[in-house]
Amino acid sequence: MEKEILAILENISGEDLSDQLDDNFFDAGLIDSMATVDLILALQEKFGINIPVSEFDRTQWDTPNKVITRVKELANN
Repeated sequence: MEKEILAILENISGEDLSDQLDDNFFDAGLIDSMATVDLILALQEKFGINIPVSEFDRTQWDTPNKVITRVKELANN
């Protein structure tokens, strides 16, 4: 699952983030608000999870490790 999430992040950001797992990709300018929507949609489609945009808290999704953790939590519910 981790490799698939990193592949999605790389596709959206244009960067391999596998060596930047705790770096904030929003602060780095790698993902903006439009790319965030793409990220949410890609994760929902790939993993069959629901991430309501209205409940999306950017601080909980701002690093690759946080995305991996959140997706695993949602996939296990």
